[in-house]
Amino acid sequence: MEALKHECGVALIRLLKPLEFYQQKYGTWMYGLHKLYLLMEKQHNRGQEGAGLVSVKLEPKPGEEYMFRERAVGTGAITEIFDLVHRKFADNKPQERQDPIFAKKHIPFAGELYMGHLRYSTTGKSGITYIHPFLRRNNWRANNLALCGNFNLTNVDAIFDEITSTGQHPRQYSDTYIMLEQMGHKLDREAERLYRMQVNKGLKGLEITRAIEEELDLTNVLKKCAPQWDGGYVICGLTGSGESFALRDPWGIRTAFFYADDEVVVLASERPVIQTTLNVKADDIQELKPGQALIIHRSGRWELSSIIPQKALKACSFERIYFSRGSDLDIYRERKNLGKSLVEPILKTVEYDLAHTVFSFIPNTAEVAYYGLLEGLNEYLNEEKSRRILSHDLSLTDEALQEILSRRIRSEKVAVKDIKLRTFIAEGNTRDDLAAHVYDITYGSIQAGQDKLVVIDDSIVRGTTLKQSIIGILDRLQPQKIVIVSSSPQVRYPDCYGIDMSKMTEFIAFKAAIALLLERGMDNIIDDTYQKAKQQQSLSLAEGEYHHINYVKNIYAPFSNEEISAKIAQLLTPKGIRAQVSIVYQDLEGLHRSCPQHAGDWYFSGDYPTVGGSRFVNNAFIRYIEEQQ
Repeated sequence: MEALKHECGVALIRLLKPLEFYQQKYGTWMYGLHKLYLLMEKQHNRGQEGAGLVSVKLEPKPGEEYMFRERAVGTGAITEIFDLVHRKFADNKPQERQDPIFAKKHIPFAGELYMGHLRYSTTGKSGITYIHPFLRRNNWRANNLALCGNFNLTNVDAIFDEITSTGQHPRQYSDTYIMLEQMGHKLDREAERLYRMQVNKGLKGLEITRAIEEELDLTNVLKKCAPQWDGGYVICGLTGSGESFALRDPWGIRTAFFYADDEVVVLASERPVIQTTLNVKADDIQELKPGQALIIHRSGRWELSSIIPQKALKACSFERIYFSRGSDLDIYRERKNLGKSLVEPILKTVEYDLAHTVFSFIPNTAEVAYYGLLEGLNEYLNEEKSRRILSHDLSLTDEALQEILSRRIRSEKVAVKDIKLRTFIAEGNTRDDLAAHVYDITYGSIQAGQDKLVVIDDSIVRGTTLKQSIIGILDRLQPQKIVIVSSSPQVRYPDCYGIDMSKMTEFIAFKAAIALLLERGMDNIIDDTYQKAKQQQSLSLAEGEYHHINYVKNIYAPFSNEEISAKIAQLLTPKGIRAQVSIVYQDLEGLHRSCPQHAGDWYFSGDYPTVGGSRFVNNAFIRYIEEQQ
């Protein structure tokens, strides 16, 4: 319902056959380029600020370019970069464009190795300078490095200090660029080590170059760099000599999936993207394990290598609820379970009065959870029907039986997404007025003054759209009660691993807790939390490891989930609403039952998997307090 910016998306393709093979089998040497386009378009939801791609040719001659990159800014960036690529050979004759031998020698981006990236900024930094892949050039092919990723690091300062201590002078202060320089430095050292080894063997000239390229192993580079990275990430990279890799963080916060056969190795941020692009089964696709890297050697041989010991699995549950493609079989099942687990608290809220309750959803984000909710409600109703029938023994009349069997869950499509708000048309109050009309209602779908209306959404983070638009629109139907349901728990804490939720003021749950503290004269808890957060801020990150405490939990501790939900409902109910408004949230137990393999719940619980996470949330609270002063 409320647009949150996603973490980024990645795609990696390594062709394992010569380009002639793909020309003969698929009718084009551009097989890899076309598949990269599909992988990126299928992940378009992950990139609304920019996109980029890089390609490597494996067998160039000295003097020939072998590494190519295109990047673009904006929502149409994918189309733009692929248009730019195709323009590179638009002037070639048709027979030249269809000749893989000619393409390998003369046409840019006619390579065996491709990497693509879709960017969503979570740092506020924008422009072509910040669009991945980042590229580090060198006269030695093996020392050229391109890097992209889906990540946020919480300890950029520490890594910056480490690389500047070696004498390097980074030109930008961004996590991607600093990682590029850090890895580039270690790659240089690895190449130097191999160079000395080949010289000692008596090799000379191009023999040394070829030996370095054949023996270069990115595993060594990653093992020297990755242990310093605090955050959630999937990092992809490739070298000018044809080595490539993808590495997942040791907590498994961000996801990556790959597929390999004798023609191609493909990696992407989401499983169904690979299924659709290559027309393969889900069982044929593997998930990269936490702390594990997929290493694809120049020869095409690939292997899985443990770079960092796996830590407690904290795969992001919010990604499953909100961002990931619902066409994935596991995600679809999980989202249905999220809806089903809400049956009991919803029934309690409507006082089990199914005869006068209509169920619906906010299009289109909560549709799958809505189907799960309906399944759970029907199961409940069927059990109730069975109890009533069995309680009559043999005395049940046909009329009474038909009355019992005729009971149905009342479901309607009450809310309709009507327009897409164009922010350039209006700002300020005028824009708010337009926002009130983003959704419309289906008139006559409920009985005015009699029915309760239950509407499920995937999450309630800020609550802005609820207050400005949805509750007011639903009230036009004149229900006696409106129940807004969130398939996720209360979002209480900011994210520092790649989703743009970084300020405490963005969370309606936080505003509700602060309001309750002030109303009940418990201001001292706010002051005490601030002082403890300031004390931790003075510690270095290494020292902070022994004080891994999220003090912001103290803000919520005095209240039950129900108390905070009730306050949220009060804060989000606009003036003039006739219906009673309630809000029901998923609880943590329901979340964990529904998404058992994704225990990363720091948005809801405040249990950050890394030291940098707890430090981040405390600093966010400090900023909130100091901005109020």
